[in-house]
Amino acid sequence: MLGGVLFPDVRPAPPKRIRVGGRIQAARALHKVAPVYPMEALEQGISGTVRLEAIIAADGSIKQLRTIKGDPLLVEAARVAILQWRYRPTRLNGEAVEVLTSIEVNFKLTIEPDEDARPVEKKREGSR
Repeated sequence: MLGGVLFPDVRPAPPKRIRVGGRIQAARALHKVAPVYPMEALEQGISGTVRLEAIIAADGSIKQLRTIKGDPLLVEAARVAILQWRYRPTRLNGEAVEVLTSIEVNFKLTIEPDEDARPVEKKREGSR
C-alpha cells in the first residue's frame, strides 16, 4: 500500500479465443467421423476439397462452422461429419480456450477395377 492506494493484480485476462498457427499448436482431434460421399456427387463424378473455418469450443466440441470453399454437393456432407468431431481442449496458461482453425475435407473418387478387366494368366499346355 502506497499512500493509501492498493495496487490491483494487473495481469491481463487470457484471450477467449486463439487462432491456430505460429507457436499455437493445432487442436488435437479425439474423435473424427468420416463424411458420407453424397450419391449425387458420385453420380456426377464430382470430387474435391471442402475448406471450412471452425471454432472449437473450450470443451473440445465444434461451436461454429463456416464454409470457405468447396463444391456445394460436397459441403453439407463435410459439415455434417465435422459437427460430430471432438477435440482435446486447447489450454493457454492452464485455462481451456476456444480455438479458431481451418479444416479441409477431401472427397476423392476411387474407381475399383472391373473383375473382367483384370489380366488373366493363361496356362501353357502341358503345365500344371
